Amino acid sequence: MHFLKIQPETIGFDFDGVIADIGQTFLRIACEKHGYCDFALEDITSFHVETCTVIPEDVVRSIFDTILADSLATGLQPVPGALEVLEDLAGRARLTIITARSLEEPVSDWLSHYLSAETCGKINLVAMSDHDRKVEYIRQHRLLYFVDDRAETCAQVAAAELTPLLYRQPWNSTWNDFITVENWRHLADHLRVEE
Repeated sequence: MHFLKIQPETIGFDFDGVIADIGQTFLRIACEKHGYCDFALEDITSFHVETCTVIPEDVVRSIFDTILADSLATGLQPVPGALEVLEDLAGRARLTIITARSLEEPVSDWLSHYLSAETCGKINLVAMSDHDRKVEYIRQHRLLYFVDDRAETCAQVAAAELTPLLYRQPWNSTWNDFITVENWRHLADHLRVEE
């Protein structure tokens, strides 16, 4: 298998669906608070959850709004392996996380809860309120690579002649246009380890 040998300072990361396991948190809240318990993560085959489940759009929006407003209180968990790789990378370079969320504080609080203070001090966090403007911030931070679970964002990154890595989730499983990573161990294989 061919690995990209990415220098840590040249790669950026999306937050939800890449670092934070928003899918599982959504499922739990949908069941516990709203009684929608009869589906699994694999059933969420679209980024627009209301189009592939029986959950009404207003309930979907309410669940996501709750998670985005207070990620710690809703029990948002890390994606397996994410914290270990981020801690390691922060020992070698500043990290950049670019999220389409409008509120930075819930992400900052979450990162402070799960990562060391030293690592948090090496993170550039951008909350920019718009999925379709990420390329602007990727360029601003001089990144060459970006990891996202939203395939449309990866397409925009590719169109800007940068390299997207699609973090595989059920909602992007039909996309095969980009380099994909199945998990954080696989992602770490693309990152050059300094000897």
